[in-house]
Amino acid sequence: MTATLLAGCLALATGCGAAQPAAERASTTVVPQKPPVVSNPAATVPPAKDPVQEPKPVKPTGDAINVHKIRWTKAKGVSKGKKVRLTWWSGVEPCTVLDRVKVKETARKVTITLYEGTSPKAKNVSCVMIAIEKTTTVKLKRALGKRKIVDGAKP
Repeated sequence: MTATLLAGCLALATGCGAAQPAAERASTTVVPQKPPVVSNPAATVPPAKDPVQEPKPVKPTGDAINVHKIRWTKAKGVSKGKKVRLTWWSGVEPCTVLDRVKVKETARKVTITLYEGTSPKAKNVSCVMIAIEKTTTVKLKRALGKRKIVDGAKP
């Protein structure tokens, strides 16, 4: 029985490896496979609002701890020069809040210094390290006119 089984396996192995006759090879044509059908991606709905967000308006809290000067990135006279709108990059509340704004006016320039710190409400709070653009508006004693706006936090 072992000899019969061995002979059958040998016949099967040699038969599988046999080449096709030349006449059969000539008549066989290879048809390339079509690429798989891919559906079109779903159309995305455009956002209702421009993805560029406006700076978050904030007001000084006056009670922050660990207060330090912070540089602003943009200052623009508004309300016919009677106010100045400041923009800067900051952290999230309550971990980073605007404490106060110091304004010093002279005949030639207006020096504005922003002070930020941590809110007392930030105890036992995890602070995410992400930048948020913030803005605040300060009133001037007299209209800005041709005076230069200077960042008081710059060295």
